[in-house]
Amino acid sequence: MDESPQSPAGIEGSALKGPFPVGAYAEMLREELRGRSRLQLFGEIWNLRKTKARVYFELRDPRGAVPCAMWTNKFDALGEIGLALSDGAQIVVAGGPDYYPGSKTSSPSFSFDVSDLRVAGEGDLLAQLAALRRQLQGEGLFEPQKLLARPQLPRTIGVITSESGKARDDILAGLQRRGWAGTLVWGFAPVQDRKAASAITQALTDLAGIEQVETIIVARGGGSLADLFAFCDETLCRTVALLRVPVIASVGHHTDQTLIDDVAAESCSTPTHAAEAAVALDVNAARTNLRGSTETLSRHAQSAVVGRARALAALARVPGTHIARQRRELHQDARELRAAGQRRLVLERERSATVAEVLRRKAVAGAGPDKLARLRTLEGLSIALSGHDPKGVLERGYAMVDDGDGNVITTASQARAAENVRLQFADDAVDAKITTSDD
Repeated sequence: MDESPQSPAGIEGSALKGPFPVGAYAEMLREELRGRSRLQLFGEIWNLRKTKARVYFELRDPRGAVPCAMWTNKFDALGEIGLALSDGAQIVVAGGPDYYPGSKTSSPSFSFDVSDLRVAGEGDLLAQLAALRRQLQGEGLFEPQKLLARPQLPRTIGVITSESGKARDDILAGLQRRGWAGTLVWGFAPVQDRKAASAITQALTDLAGIEQVETIIVARGGGSLADLFAFCDETLCRTVALLRVPVIASVGHHTDQTLIDDVAAESCSTPTHAAEAAVALDVNAARTNLRGSTETLSRHAQSAVVGRARALAALARVPGTHIARQRRELHQDARELRAAGQRRLVLERERSATVAEVLRRKAVAGAGPDKLARLRTLEGLSIALSGHDPKGVLERGYAMVDDGDGNVITTASQARAAENVRLQFADDAVDAKITTSDD
C-alpha cells in the first residue's frame, strides 16, 4: 500500500507505517476479508428485515453475534423456507465475510455474505408446518368445520385424550362447572409418539360414527413442537375437516398453534375452555337465571294483580263520584234558581210600589186643581164641537142633500144628475126626485 504524495506527516516517535489514506485501507480490508475461506455458520436468526436489494438479519448464539446479508433474489429462491423464518429459528448459513468501505457520505459496514440458507432442528418442523398449513388453507379445508351447526346443550359429547393425562380431569371439571349432566363417550389414544396421529384419527372416526355424539373434544396439555407434531399430521387434519360432527381442539398452551387448531370448528387454549365451549349454555347459570326470572315474574304478577284491583276499585268509585258531583251541581242550580226568584220578586215588588206611587200622585193631582182646569177645557171643546155639529145646523132649518148612499150633494148639477136624492132634516130624512121646468 503506497503512501499518497499528499499524505500529512505521521505521528512523531511512532514506528508504525503510514499514514495511508483511509479509503485505500478500507479497500484493502475488503479484499482481505473477501479472500478468506468460505464456510458455514449456525445459530438463531433475529431482526429479519427485507429490502428491494438485500435481506438483513443477525445470527446469534450465547457467545456472540454476526450481522448477515443475503441478496433478495437468492432469499426469494428459498421459497417455503424463507416464508417460514421467524425470530428465534435455528438456521445454517453458507458464505463468507464481506466489508463495505463506505464513503464521505455513507458509513462503512461489515456483514457475513450469505449465499445459501437452511432451517435446522425445530426450524425444519416449522418450515414443514408452514408449507402444509398453506396447502390445506389453499384447498379450503379451514372452513367446513366452522360452518357446522353446534348445539348449545349437547346430550352426548365425545372426548379424545390420554387416559392418564391431566386434560381428562380438566374437561370433567369444566363440564361440572357448566352443570352439564349428559353422556360422555371417551376415546382414549396416545397423544405423543409416532403412532399418536393414526390412533387419534381412528378414535375420531369411531366417535363420529356414533349417531348420538353431537360434539367431539380433542385435548392434550402443552409441550414442544416435536411433542405436539402428531396434531399436525396431514391425514388427521383432513379427517377432522371432513367430519360431520364439530370438533373442538385444545392442544398445547395458548401460544401453540397446531394444524388441528386451524381445521377444527373452534380452537381453545385449555381443556377447561374446550369443555365450556362444547356446552355453550351454562346450565347452572340458566337455573339461577330461571329461578330469578320466576321470582321476578311472580313479583310482576302480584304487582299486576294489585294494580288491576286498584284500577277496578277506582273504576267502581267512578259512578258514585259522578252521581255525587251531579247532585252537588243540581243543588247549586236549585239554590241559584231560588236566589234568582227571590231577587225577581223583590224587583217586581219595588216596581209595583213605584207604579202605585205614581198612580196615587196622579189621582191626588186629578182630584185637585187639575180637575177644574180639565173640566173647563172639556166644556170649551164641547161648545166648539157643538158649533160644528151638522145636526145643529139642521135644527136651525137647514137640510142636507145626499144621493141616498151617503154621498153629499152640494150643487144643482149634482142633484139633476142624481135625479133621486134624499133630504136629511133635523128630525128625519125624506126621499125626493129632482125635476126641471121643461118637465
